[in-house]
Amino acid sequence: MPTPRRRDGTALVSTSVAGDSRHSDRAERAAVAALADSFVAGLCDWIRIPGIGVDPAHRGDVRRSAEWLADELRRDGWPQVEIWDDGPALPAVFACWPANDPDAPTVVVYGHHDVQPVDPLDRWEHPPFEPVISEDEIRGRGASDDKGQVAMHLLAVKAHLAATNQNAPSVTLKLFVEGEEESGSPHLRKLLDDHENQLACDLVVFTDTALHERDAPTVNTGQRGVLGAEITFDGGTDDVHSGRAGGAIPNPATALAKLVAALHDDDHRIRLEGFYDDVREPSAQEREDYAALPFDEQDWLKRNGGGAQVTLGEPGYSTFERLWVRPTAEVNGISAGYTGPGFKTIIPARAVAKISFRLVPDQHPDKVKLQLERFVAEHTPDGITASVAIRGEGVPPYAISPDDPANAAVHEAMKLAFDQHVRFARAGGSGPAAVLQQRLGVPLVYLGATLPDDRVHAPNERVVVPLLLKGAEAAAHLWRMLAQAEIAKRLSR
Repeated sequence: MPTPRRRDGTALVSTSVAGDSRHSDRAERAAVAALADSFVAGLCDWIRIPGIGVDPAHRGDVRRSAEWLADELRRDGWPQVEIWDDGPALPAVFACWPANDPDAPTVVVYGHHDVQPVDPLDRWEHPPFEPVISEDEIRGRGASDDKGQVAMHLLAVKAHLAATNQNAPSVTLKLFVEGEEESGSPHLRKLLDDHENQLACDLVVFTDTALHERDAPTVNTGQRGVLGAEITFDGGTDDVHSGRAGGAIPNPATALAKLVAALHDDDHRIRLEGFYDDVREPSAQEREDYAALPFDEQDWLKRNGGGAQVTLGEPGYSTFERLWVRPTAEVNGISAGYTGPGFKTIIPARAVAKISFRLVPDQHPDKVKLQLERFVAEHTPDGITASVAIRGEGVPPYAISPDDPANAAVHEAMKLAFDQHVRFARAGGSGPAAVLQQRLGVPLVYLGATLPDDRVHAPNERVVVPLLLKGAEAAAHLWRMLAQAEIAKRLSR
């Protein structure tokens, strides 16, 4: 592969990033630096495959993406590589590289290779599947989410072998890369059940996660869960003239608006009975770390607020705490009656609200579903028929203690790679971490090196290459650390 370069012809990975002389004695860093150019070239090749899993027209590209990854793993020397496509799920990739020591811990690294659609296409500054190298970034769909991070872990294995002068990893490594994460992982539970024996492990490392900021690296310790619902209020079979029936029959739009308004009290707390009963508070160490992370309200709003002018939420909690460790209820959409140009003086027959809940440990989607159904029943007036439709099974929340031995090892590995203090954080979004942890029955830790403003799911997605290289170095350290006697003993089943 040709050496990737910026538009001005200079090397993408500068010596100041890849080979700092102050750390020349660090074998993992030197190994990552030596492999950096080929890593970037390979990632660019993978980005060129438009594996949009949610679009049936790209199903063949999702398979090509899986085949690319499988071929890359075989070239790297992984002794067992499989593409799992024996069911309804889009192709997933599995690989295993046993440690020489049969008593070494077994670690599953989870990621995904499917990518989001590219709409709106006219907002892209370049074709989304023709990767562009600009400064120290790679721009293209999937560069950050999640091909960049999966490729980062492939690089980490090669660097680990080179640094330790071994022919096999210090721990038994298994790679599981699904092809449906961007579709909500609809067949993940079945995949995990069907391949239970192959995926048996002592620890899961979850790759699809980000740092807090480029100059404020963090280790993620959890993700919120999510439950989506659609509430429908029916007042009749047809829209009716508001002059002939207004004031004499129930209006579903008014009734539903009252229900939506009743979701929160004046302190922005959710009014479903029992909703907060299972909420687990973060540890004192976590709250201390959140408070120490850099935060500028106006800058945060500019980057994340979509034009909002102020932050708002539960009293007594910071913005980060509201995002990471507090549950939410949000109205995602509400519709009723006539919304076209001009006026149509009617009483609508139906009103619909789409609502989503972000859940935190130890809440469970099934319990919140029942709480919502009771709340809707209590706020349905006479003459209105209500229904609640739940979207899918919901995603449970997940969190791991910062003091967990595997998490402590991730934290130490990140400090070695980033040469600075590393704090703990969480993610406000949701993912399949809890499903993986529950189905495999082992702890799950996070190791990723992307950024919240990488524009994932949006036009002009990018990834910062030096951060991926540091992430690869951290993972290379981690495989060595997890094999150490005390950690291995605590991880062993």
